[in-house]
Amino acid sequence: MDRLFDRRGVIVFVAAFGVATFVLLAPAMAGAVVAGLASGTAFWFILCPAAPAPAPAPPAAPPEPGLAAVAATIDEPLLFVERMQVTHANAAATALLGEHIVGEDARLAIRHPAAGALFTGAEGRLPTQPIVLGAIGGGVGRHWEMAIHPVGEGGLLVRLADRSEARAAERMRVDFVANASHELRTPLATLLGYIETLQMANGPEDAATRLRFLNTMFGEGKRMQRLIEDLMSLSRIEAEQHSAPQDAVALDSLAAEVRDAIASARSVERDRIEIAVDGAAPVAGDRAQLSQLLHNLIGNALKYGRPGGAVQVRVAREAAGLRLSVTDEGAGIPREHLPRLTERFYRVDPGRSRAVGGTGLGLAIVKHIAERHRARLDIASVVGQGTTVSVLFPLPGEALSSKSHTIVTQDASKASIGTPKGA
Repeated sequence: MDRLFDRRGVIVFVAAFGVATFVLLAPAMAGAVVAGLASGTAFWFILCPAAPAPAPAPPAAPPEPGLAAVAATIDEPLLFVERMQVTHANAAATALLGEHIVGEDARLAIRHPAAGALFTGAEGRLPTQPIVLGAIGGGVGRHWEMAIHPVGEGGLLVRLADRSEARAAERMRVDFVANASHELRTPLATLLGYIETLQMANGPEDAATRLRFLNTMFGEGKRMQRLIEDLMSLSRIEAEQHSAPQDAVALDSLAAEVRDAIASARSVERDRIEIAVDGAAPVAGDRAQLSQLLHNLIGNALKYGRPGGAVQVRVAREAAGLRLSVTDEGAGIPREHLPRLTERFYRVDPGRSRAVGGTGLGLAIVKHIAERHRARLDIASVVGQGTTVSVLFPLPGEALSSKSHTIVTQDASKASIGTPKGA
């Protein structure tokens, strides 16, 4: 046996004696066979030295302590990623996606196809625009947006933003425009149709028809006017939503003024609107808006209450504040409709509402006025007995609990609609 080394590799001589074969290879000479030569009973193999194994990549490092500390104070889910591995996640991220995501491949941690595609693109070039993921993790019914930002040398910061409220607001805006357009288009079509007919009815025999048509046109014009006025009222109230009113307003005397104005304008017997006061106190408010709130509540009670029935207005001091309530003796409202009564253009009975001159915005305006006054709106109704709408106002220098401001609940006969968080 013999061994020979040269620059090209290692030449190994293997001799075969009968059935025995001997191979002499030192451990350092292990490699891959690249060629073989045969000569009689001897075999020669040329082996190239094996390439050294690559050094293992160092583990992905967590973000700098300062960055992790800042991320811990942020409510939005944040993930730090290095070489596609999640190295750190703040509490909001682990609450949404789970504790197990730290150490996982980022493309699996978020568990969304669009997120995986975005990460794959981020390996070569960072995306410039965030993407909407929809529901992820435990956020069923929520809409999340993901953005990727560079951090340090080769690191990525993944930010998840909850856009659910923005999307809901956009849907409300689209629905509002569509509903407002429909509400205006209907009387406008009626007006145009009657005008076209009147243009052809010029003879003396058409006088009665013209008068009837003109009266209808006048009614449709007034309906459009009321709708436009309510739309403008909503716009003004929303513009002032974040400025808390500070004037002292006595609700008991204001209720009496509104009762007299409504009785005069609608030819309603003054005694039908009963006012009861129990420990009244002034509230901090906008007098014009509170007058509009009372007009809407008393007007609705007269429209939808029992014909000739009484409307009860009550102002009462309670431990939590001052409660204003308006009760009618109408047919009542089925339970399933209660949570939606303050939606714009929502009607329990669309035909009846239009017949009595409703715009579908009255309770929406009441809700926004209540929100601006940091008050809570409650609606209770029993079918066959009537409906009570009440507003609980905080007294000057006091505030309703934040829990009261976020109630949107319903029992057998009651729905509570409160001020959103942060109002």
